[in-house]
Amino acid sequence: MPVVWYAESMPGFEPFAGLRYDPSVPLDAVIAPPYDVVGPEERAELASRHRANAIHVELPAEEPSMGLDRYANAARLLGEWTEKGTLLEDATPAFYGYRMTAPGASPTTGVIGALACEPIGGDILPHEQTIPKDRSDRLDLLRAARANLSPIWGLSLTEGLATLYRQTEPADAKATDDDGVLHELWVMDDPALIEAIRVSVGSSPVVIADGHHRYETALAYQAERRAARDGARGDYDLVMALVVELAPGQLTVGPIHRTIVVPSGTDLVEAFSRWFDLVRAGPVDEDVVNAVADSGALALVTASDVWLLTAREEAYTAAESDLDSSILAMVAKEIPGAAVEYNHDWRTVVSAVVAGGAQAAVLIRPVTVEQIGDWAHARRRMPPKSTYFFPKPRTGMVFRPVRG
Repeated sequence: MPVVWYAESMPGFEPFAGLRYDPSVPLDAVIAPPYDVVGPEERAELASRHRANAIHVELPAEEPSMGLDRYANAARLLGEWTEKGTLLEDATPAFYGYRMTAPGASPTTGVIGALACEPIGGDILPHEQTIPKDRSDRLDLLRAARANLSPIWGLSLTEGLATLYRQTEPADAKATDDDGVLHELWVMDDPALIEAIRVSVGSSPVVIADGHHRYETALAYQAERRAARDGARGDYDLVMALVVELAPGQLTVGPIHRTIVVPSGTDLVEAFSRWFDLVRAGPVDEDVVNAVADSGALALVTASDVWLLTAREEAYTAAESDLDSSILAMVAKEIPGAAVEYNHDWRTVVSAVVAGGAQAAVLIRPVTVEQIGDWAHARRRMPPKSTYFFPKPRTGMVFRPVRG
């Protein structure tokens, strides 16, 4: 039976009239990854592909010849693209079915709409503890551009939601990104379907899976606009979100591995042995590391050795958690001067150790969908960087104006 949530209210989820590229614009050439995974070199390459590539507004540059800072330039470009017909606004509000299919993987399918901005902890639940990040950049961009450019990612606890937005007809728009992921978008403007999706998403809490800082930025902007307009409601009361049912087969969850930098003389094998049983898998060579990584094992990689890690029961008890990331956070806190960095690519963290940029790497196992659901139902936040959701929604499939 479906889970029924009893509360005074549940998250609002509304259709909107999106801004989308004219069909004559090659969508492959104008979509871009989310801003927080794009480095300077990739930004330059994306910007060179097309004058209207979404990166020009997602990560804008100054326009000194016009005396415009980054944010004013983003607003200018959005206005220019709209005036010239590069971007067209849909005639009526709609939800947007969205499917991402990576090579050799099951597709991730959800629905893009406008999620009500509510304080985190009620009907909108946090998924992970977040590492502090400056929000002024995204807030300045939202103030100037007055548009949601990329969706946050929410997980709905409503069972059976996916049956409503699953599509069998050809997509209204599709593009393939640089990783070979096919992105498909459907405009869903049928009133009966819109109402069914609204009710279904609104019947359970939504867990913020990706985009915590963008959601917090939307809350800050909402407060600003309400204060400026004597509490009046407007587009700023919602934020564009991709909502996916939290269920096995509906999304792909990968691990986020760690590198550890410690002061000279620190014995990391000894530090880990307090909470883990360690078995040496072999030296740090390509065959051993590849075998361990392919097996999906929890492992410690030092400059000389690869160790398989098995957490002891008392480690989970001490961490009050069933997650590898919780125990690793506990270990790191016990090591004086330890600094931890994160990357979803195991080759990157191992290379950092081989090159001498870190003393060790930890390859962790992905969190399961069931674990995410258990933590969500318990209203608990996972430790930072516990999950990596893949593929990532592309900026440019649809934009949401935020007027008023």
